[in-house]
Amino acid sequence: MHLVLLLLVFETKHLFADYLLQGEYMLGKFRRQGWVRPLAAHCAVHALMTLAICLVVRPELFWLAAVDFGIHFVMDRVKASPDLLGRYKALSAREMPTATAEERRGNRYFWWSLGFDQYVHQLTSLAIVACLTCL
Repeated sequence: MHLVLLLLVFETKHLFADYLLQGEYMLGKFRRQGWVRPLAAHCAVHALMTLAICLVVRPELFWLAAVDFGIHFVMDRVKASPDLLGRYKALSAREMPTATAEERRGNRYFWWSLGFDQYVHQLTSLAIVACLTCL
């Protein structure tokens, strides 16, 4: 499969798995307790979509779906955990003018952590595409 097309397929997979197919139950990944199953369900969507792509392109690399699951699980827990990056909250435009310096700093850290999360997911997709096209 052409490299650019495969990258587009993974970008589309990411849009669906990370946003459009992430239901209310999966948002339980942000809880302090009882977060494992919702997070696992979210990561399973990613893994199943990666598996489907791998089975079409290079079936012998089916195991890349497990890699996708594992990386996504760790990164999303770091991002969502109330004890880690999940302690930072996004502020709405209405909240910004009256926010304290600490709240504005937390807002900045929220966006940095979200950007880092997406960066890790993009690198994961890029690495999987590299495996599918180069191994």
